[in-house]
Amino acid sequence: MKSQLSRTVKKPLRIMKFGGTSVGDASSIEKVADIIRDASRESDLVVVVSAMSGVTNQLIEAAGQSALANRLSVATIFHELRQRHAAVVNTLIHSAAQRGRIGREMGRLFQEGEQLCECTVRMRELTPPARDSISSLGERLSAPIVAAVLEEHGIASEAIEATALIQTDSCHGAADPHMDVTRKLCQKRLRPLVQNGVVPVVTGFIGATVEGVLTTLGRGGSDCSATILGAALDADEVIIWTDVDGLMTADPRLVPDASTIAEISYREAEEMAQLGAKVLHPKTIRAVVQSGIPLWIRNTFAPELAGTKITPAGPSKTLPGATPGANSAAWYSETQRSCVDAD
Repeated sequence: MKSQLSRTVKKPLRIMKFGGTSVGDASSIEKVADIIRDASRESDLVVVVSAMSGVTNQLIEAAGQSALANRLSVATIFHELRQRHAAVVNTLIHSAAQRGRIGREMGRLFQEGEQLCECTVRMRELTPPARDSISSLGERLSAPIVAAVLEEHGIASEAIEATALIQTDSCHGAADPHMDVTRKLCQKRLRPLVQNGVVPVVTGFIGATVEGVLTTLGRGGSDCSATILGAALDADEVIIWTDVDGLMTADPRLVPDASTIAEISYREAEEMAQLGAKVLHPKTIRAVVQSGIPLWIRNTFAPELAGTKITPAGPSKTLPGATPGANSAAWYSETQRSCVDAD
C-alpha cells in the first residue's frame, strides 16, 4: 500500500542547469551527478548543461581562424578539444560499451565541426549559421557525457539536443524562442520521459528555426534555455548551478565583504544584470516572468548553501541590518559606483 501511494504522489518538477565550470572536468561532473542523484529522490528533473568551461571560446576562435584560412590553428584547437573530452570520458565512463558509444558520438560531432571549418576556409567567409553550428558543438558534446555519467550512477537518463525542443526566430547568435511551439515540443518530448523516471539532459545555448536550422541564444544562452524549458513545462523551480554562492550585494572582486542576497525580485535581479552583475543575463529572467516560477542561483561546489532565490515580488520585508532584497539593484549600483570613484 505504501509503495503504491508513493508512486501516485506527484513530485515537483525542477529544471537544473549546470554551467561551464560545473561540467569543466571529471571531478566537477562527478559533483554534478551527486547533486542530481540527491535531487532525484524528491523531484522530477530536467537537466540543462553548458559546454565545458572555455570550450565555446575555443570553438569561436576556430571559426574565426577558419575565415582567415588558418588551417593549422583550427586543427590545433580541435586536437586539444578531442583530447580534453576523451580524457573526461575515459575517467568517468567505466563501461567499455558506453565509452565506445560516446566515443563514436564525439567523433561524429568533431568531424561535423571540422567540416564546417573547412567549408569556411574554402569560402573565406564565416556565415552566421556556420558560426552558430560550430559554437554549439560544446553543448552537444557535453550533454551525452553527463547523461552517460548519470547512467553510471544508476540514474536513467537521455541526452537530447534542444534543436528538437526550442523553436526560435532566425536571428543567429541571439535567437529568441517561439514559446507556443516550444511549449508543445517540450510537452511532447520531455513530459513522457520525466513521467517514466528518466532525467533528460538537454543541450543549453541552442535552438532551431522552423526550417530546422540550428541557432544559438546568445550570451547567457544556457541559462535562457533552462528558464525557457521551465516556462514550457510549467516547472515548479528553475535552479542555475554555477561557481558562485548566488547574487551578491557587490562584485566580490571589488568589495571583499560583499554578501549573498537571500531573496530578490525578478525586477531587481534584471536591473542588477543590466548594471553588470555577471551571474545572470536579463533574458534569463524574462522567460519566467509570466509564469512566476521561482529561479535559484546556487553553487555546484558548495551545494549545502541556499543561494539566492529570485521571485516575482522578492522578500516580503527586509529586517533592519539584513542583506538588502527589494533595494538590491540600487545597493549594487551605488557600491559599484563607489568602487569606480575610489579607483
